[in-house]
Amino acid sequence: MNNKLPTLQDMMCRLVAVPSVSSLQPAHDQGNHAVSELLAGWLEPLGFSIEIKPVPGLAGKYNLVARSAPGDDGLVLSGHTDTVPYDASRWTRDPFAGEVQDGRLYGLGSADMKSFLAVAAHAAARVDLQKLARPLVIVGTADEESGMGGARALVEEGEALGSRVVIGEPTGLKPITRHKGVLMERIRIDGRSGHASNPAAGLNAIDGAMAAIVALHAFIDGLAEKFPGAAFPVPGPTLNIGAIRGGDNPNRICADCELDVDLRLVPGMRCAETRAGLRAAVTRALEGSGFELGFTALFDGIEPLAPGAHKDLAEACEHASGHACGAVNFGTEGPLFQKLDMDVVICGPGDIAVAHQPDESIALTQAYRAVDVMELVVRHFCSQAA
Repeated sequence: MNNKLPTLQDMMCRLVAVPSVSSLQPAHDQGNHAVSELLAGWLEPLGFSIEIKPVPGLAGKYNLVARSAPGDDGLVLSGHTDTVPYDASRWTRDPFAGEVQDGRLYGLGSADMKSFLAVAAHAAARVDLQKLARPLVIVGTADEESGMGGARALVEEGEALGSRVVIGEPTGLKPITRHKGVLMERIRIDGRSGHASNPAAGLNAIDGAMAAIVALHAFIDGLAEKFPGAAFPVPGPTLNIGAIRGGDNPNRICADCELDVDLRLVPGMRCAETRAGLRAAVTRALEGSGFELGFTALFDGIEPLAPGAHKDLAEACEHASGHACGAVNFGTEGPLFQKLDMDVVICGPGDIAVAHQPDESIALTQAYRAVDVMELVVRHFCSQAA
């Protein structure tokens, strides 16, 4: 074991201690560069060459790319360096203290997914980087929790990172080769205000929103028949109307109303086609009603993940973890890495059920086990010639 690193628990605590909240409002972002610098300080003494690259168009956001050697046929271990926002009033512990109790480390990003970055470093420290037949690359992406801008920037750069990537999202160390995609849309309905004593004098945008909601549910029901997605814990595509804003007083006819929609896609569906279908369905439902409609993409979307042509990475992760490959409902950066011609498996310590929640935590035993799993995968792909 390379003794140049702090203990795994110490590294996890120190990563959690750096606030790196990502937000759709860049002015609220914190600490992404600091996390990258912390990782660089651990990886460089191991023999990695380090790049910390600003993400174009996203001020204050940086990607870290650490390479053991040049080459495009290696293995990548990737995790995002940002976290979701948090509500301190709902936490019973300091989100940044890295408190350990009953074998669990508590903190914002402990499961999702700063611990994997420490795991990747410790797995790398167990091998002699100079003797690897293929490069080992560790990547820390920015902005995953907002718009996946860090991974999108890597795709735009088009620089080959490796031929295979393990993304360490919290899966309980179960390898994942299928996940749902996601798009988010805002629908604005404009009517006409008036006095509530004469409803005919106005055009109530809330009524328009109700018609739009009926159309949305009919739309998703049709998609579910066409794309059953039986392999997923929640089968098929799903739709959630997460926010409604409209009206200001009971005695005034509502002039405008907005709906914010989250739609989850299964393999076989595409974001652009699904978004176009959603907009068409709502437009047809309100046609001739007098309402004006507007649509805004809140999130460009991430495509569903499906297994690639090669199975060796998935099989190696199954062998190392002792779990068969499966499917999850949440999305990851995996489909973006596939655009770089990489085989993708999602596999990391932690439980997605505690992610984005107060008192987020991870079992230390699973983090230690994750180091063993990643070491086996690294040795399998990097310690042998092509």
